[in-house]
Amino acid sequence: MDAAGEAVIEVPTAAGPGRLTVVAAARPRAVLWLGHGAGGGIGAVDLTVLASALPSGGITVVRYEQPWRVAGKRVASRPAALDAAWLETAPVVDEFAGGLPVIAGGRSAGARVACRTAGAAGAVAVLCLAFPLHPPGRPEASRLDELLTPTVPVLVLQGDRDTFGAAEVLRSEVESASGSHDVRIVTVPGADHGMKTLKSSPLGARDVRELIVASAAAFIDHVLVTPASP
Repeated sequence: MDAAGEAVIEVPTAAGPGRLTVVAAARPRAVLWLGHGAGGGIGAVDLTVLASALPSGGITVVRYEQPWRVAGKRVASRPAALDAAWLETAPVVDEFAGGLPVIAGGRSAGARVACRTAGAAGAVAVLCLAFPLHPPGRPEASRLDELLTPTVPVLVLQGDRDTFGAAEVLRSEVESASGSHDVRIVTVPGADHGMKTLKSSPLGARDVRELIVASAAAFIDHVLVTPASP
C-alpha cells in the first residue's frame, strides 16, 4: 500500500495491463468495483469521493483503469474491448472480495460497461454515475437498452443538466420501457455530466459529493439486506 492507504494492482489482459486501485474497508461487507469514463480516469470527483468515504462504512472500493488508459492513450477502446478487459479482471476482483458481494459500476462509459457485463461478472447490483443515455444532441441514438440489461438492482445518479441525458429524460424513458426493471434514478440538481454545478445551482460541489455518497451508501445497504430474487 502507498502512503494514502491505496493498494495498486496491475492486471494483465489481452489488450494490455489494466490497473486496480483498492481502498479496503477494515471490516468489509461488500466490494464496489468502479470503472472510469472515456474522457477521464479514476480521479473523477464522484469516483474519488466514493473511494474516500465508503470504506469507513464497510465497503471496499476498487477503481479500475482500462488498459487504454494505463497505456497513456487519449482515445478509449471500443465497447467490446472495454467489456473484455473488464471481464478478464473480474476473477481478480472476486478473489480480492473473498466471497463478499460485488457491486459493479462506474461513471459514463464505465457505467455502460458495468451494465453490459453485470450478469457475466456476477454483480449483485450496478451503480451508474452519469449514465450517457445518448451522445449530446443525438437523442435518437439511445443506449437505454444497455441500462436495462442488468437483472439486478440498478441505481443511477444523474445530473439535471447532463447533455448526455438529463435525469428527468432518463427517468421518463425508463418508466416508459416495457418489461420489469429495477432501475432507480436519483437527480443531482444542477449537475452536468461531470457532476459539476453552476454558482446559481441549488447544490454546491460539497453538496453534490455528499449526495453521491449518501445515495450510494443507502443503495448498497438496501441491496445487502434484500434477498436476491430467485
